[in-house]
Amino acid sequence: MKQNLVFFLLFFGGSLLYAQEGNTRTTLKQKQITSVDSIAVKEVSGEIPLTQFATQVKDSLVFDLDDLDLAREKDSLWLADLYRSELFEEVYGTITEQTYEPIEYEELPTEVLKQRLEELNARTPFNVEYNPSLESVIKQYLKNRRKTMGRLMALSDYYFPMFEEALDKHNLPLELKYLAIVESALNPRAKSRVGATGLWQFMFNTGKMYGLDVSSYVDERSDPILATEAACQYLKSLYSSLGDWDLALAAYNSGPGNVSKALRRSGGYTNYWNIRHHLPRETAGYLPAFLATMYIFEYAEEHGFVSNGTTIPYVATDTIRVKKMITLEQVSKITNIDIEELQFLNPSYKLDIIPSVKDENYVLRLPLDGLGKFVANEEAIYAYAEKELNEREKPLPQLFETANRIRYRVRSGDYLGKIANKYGVTVSQIKRWNGLRSNNLRVGQRLTIHPRNPSGSSAKVAISENAKTYTVKSGDTLWSISKKFPGVTVENIKIWNDISGSKLKPGMKLKVSKG
Repeated sequence: MKQNLVFFLLFFGGSLLYAQEGNTRTTLKQKQITSVDSIAVKEVSGEIPLTQFATQVKDSLVFDLDDLDLAREKDSLWLADLYRSELFEEVYGTITEQTYEPIEYEELPTEVLKQRLEELNARTPFNVEYNPSLESVIKQYLKNRRKTMGRLMALSDYYFPMFEEALDKHNLPLELKYLAIVESALNPRAKSRVGATGLWQFMFNTGKMYGLDVSSYVDERSDPILATEAACQYLKSLYSSLGDWDLALAAYNSGPGNVSKALRRSGGYTNYWNIRHHLPRETAGYLPAFLATMYIFEYAEEHGFVSNGTTIPYVATDTIRVKKMITLEQVSKITNIDIEELQFLNPSYKLDIIPSVKDENYVLRLPLDGLGKFVANEEAIYAYAEKELNEREKPLPQLFETANRIRYRVRSGDYLGKIANKYGVTVSQIKRWNGLRSNNLRVGQRLTIHPRNPSGSSAKVAISENAKTYTVKSGDTLWSISKKFPGVTVENIKIWNDISGSKLKPGMKLKVSKG
């Protein structure tokens, strides 16, 4: 704790000292970019005093605020992992489609596994006992999912300190942090087929019970701090009712009612492994997935997993209360922080817009160096944001090459931020191109888009002329279908069939290319 405080004072304190000095002399270095037919680019450098900032800035400016420039490595691929659906689809699919056949994996002899599980059982309140089903799951993960587990470990470096702090405050087992991996693959914007959302996969009504509000702008189920607090309260309640952590986890997944029915149908048994066959299929694979994940993380070094640390340490971020409506796009432009990084740190804002609502305290999370920039120039930033938002009400005439223009039809579940991310553009650009006065869309509405990546996806793979047609069966998921065709990913299937979500209906015809 003391080390964290020193770290905070060194970094954030330095930014505040600079901000205080900057109130009297800080200027904004301006680079005005002028484009001629998207080929010639002219750069003109100059300086704008803060007093003139709100009236002189325009959409075509790139800002570089004077401030302490802390060296911070950025890995755009690592950040992008958070918003790729394949990781969540794979984890979700593994649980629902779990099999328990014996797996050959010479690197982990059964006797060694038994010894390690016994050690793990001694230091955790969960019943970590050897059985062939658990051995099968652990070895499947180690043999077939090493890349996935590695990516989850990289993400855990950011989230686990946050989880452990909340779990410790509620006097709950710290191992419950692994539950978020099983629930969401550490994706705060993950959404299941039945609508459960966020790191801890709260349904709408359950989230409301624990204080997680959902509005057009904000989904607090996707707020890592608020959702973790709610999950702690819910887990504590379940354990208090059931008196057993294995049963509490089963109830977290499928509801206390299903666990109660399974206990009655088992004829008096109370051990999870004895009632498992009376639980829903997904819940039957839930605890083995949790225990297997716990084992691999606890013995990561023995299995050759090495983490290089998080790109953005949680301790090197902090929040500031937002006083006026502002977009992540505007914050990105002003602080020179990548939009992907801001989305990673602020996943609960559905449209990448932070609203200003009476009696609500919405906050913006930033790296400490970015926070220093924001604090030092707060008044000018809000003036700029307000001016730009007002200007967006009027569509501005712009010239574009028609070859790069597409007409997009709005689908169920679409919103401006989602469409903007798909085509590598911004929300404000889509609104300007289409003369939109609000962020509301209707299904079937046609939008003009001038994509930065005309294909609509940097990961697009052309479908083969020999593509097959697959008929969706009951229980199929995009992930389970992708596993039937070597080399095919969930994203491939979505692109080939123009699917935006993950819902499938039995009888649907899907184009699937075998490469």
